[in-house]
Amino acid sequence: MKKPVLDMLGRFDLTKIVRYLWLEGEFMKTTSVSKLKASLSEYLRQVRAGEEVLVTERGRPIAKLTPVFGFQTLPEHLREMEKQGLIKLGSRKLPKRFWDLPRPKDPKGSVLKAVLEEREKGW
Repeated sequence: MKKPVLDMLGRFDLTKIVRYLWLEGEFMKTTSVSKLKASLSEYLRQVRAGEEVLVTERGRPIAKLTPVFGFQTLPEHLREMEKQGLIKLGSRKLPKRFWDLPRPKDPKGSVLKAVLEEREKGW
């Protein structure tokens, strides 16, 4: 991150992190505990739709509500890789324009070779 996110004791300052993400345009919805209690059904509807909600108490982040997508339907090896921190499963749907975006250039076919080698070796 470009801006310092540590407090004077060298600990991560979540308030600074949240403000940084907000200013950089990579923000998520935020709500206070009291607003969450008053409108829980509405916030859960948003989470079901793929949104993430950051819950704050007195302006400091304390929790994050995130959708759970098909965790039970995933193959066991993917669940295990996520637990080990080797992969991060997506939490949202792909944008509608995703398949229309230009593909990266790979003139030497390196990516194809790597995929074919991985398929031969197996998981």
